[in-house]
Amino acid sequence: MSDILSQSEIDELLRSLTSGGSVAPAPEPRHEAKSYDFARPSKFNKEHLRSIHIMFDNYARMISSFLTGYLRVTVSVEAANAEQASYQEFQNTLVNPVALAMIDLAPFSGTCVMELSTEIGYVMIDRILGGQGLSLKKTRDFSDLEKILLERVLTQMLSFIPEAWESVAKVEPRITKLETNSQFAQIIAPHEMTALVTLSVSIGETTGWINFCLPYIVIEPVIDRLNTRIWFGRASSGGDGAFAPGISDSLEKTGVQLTAVVGGGAITVADFLSLAPGDIIPLGRRANDDLDIFVGDIRKFKAKPGIFKGRNAVAITSVIVKDD
Repeated sequence: MSDILSQSEIDELLRSLTSGGSVAPAPEPRHEAKSYDFARPSKFNKEHLRSIHIMFDNYARMISSFLTGYLRVTVSVEAANAEQASYQEFQNTLVNPVALAMIDLAPFSGTCVMELSTEIGYVMIDRILGGQGLSLKKTRDFSDLEKILLERVLTQMLSFIPEAWESVAKVEPRITKLETNSQFAQIIAPHEMTALVTLSVSIGETTGWINFCLPYIVIEPVIDRLNTRIWFGRASSGGDGAFAPGISDSLEKTGVQLTAVVGGGAITVADFLSLAPGDIIPLGRRANDDLDIFVGDIRKFKAKPGIFKGRNAVAITSVIVKDD
């Protein structure tokens, strides 16, 4: 019963006292039980999956540009989905022949899987060998030469993972093995949970997908960093130094255009057409006046003209805080 009685409870109490009866205790609040599947435990929350989706969305844009230049054809890659699934559920979607790259994601222990749909694999190989990028009408296994070519392009694609993951961890991915039979891809127990990321791929008129299977036990050391608030907050607060130094270095190396304006004047088109050597154009400025120094289109400094090591130069005399 709550500390403060409602009006109906007070009336019921008075009636009970008048009649000599007893007051029935208020029923205890009931807590509804939540179902929990021990065979399929939840390891990734919505925030984790949202962060993973953002990471691979950046990665998709990187490899889209890379594959367009590498294959010399328009390639579109987009992050379609990021969800939690058991490894057995991922295996059940595999149909032989399949292109599975076993990935060592150093410094983490364990193995991740990158699945490339066979339609996209055939088109990539055809383009690399100088073909038009047509998919096969009948599915067949990859030859030894095709496996070598496929492994090379997958290795190039994985080289963009460190940049996409730099806000979470420094990783060095490498392909340890390329499998074309799903039976040899048993890297963890079937009931272990994974983050399954699907990228949709379009090469010309052929569409397919790239699946990344990330076991929880592999990325568990950085699972707390898969938080969008912490991730985006590092850029402004400095965080662990993942963003601030890089942004500062990039800004310091950015080139800007400096322009020293000696003066200006206005003449007619007729005068302009009749200009000849020796003519004098008034610039509206005295010889000893300071020059205006522009940074881009902004007037920022005042300066005196001169010579430095045999070259024309200006010496800054003042800084213009706000344009007059």
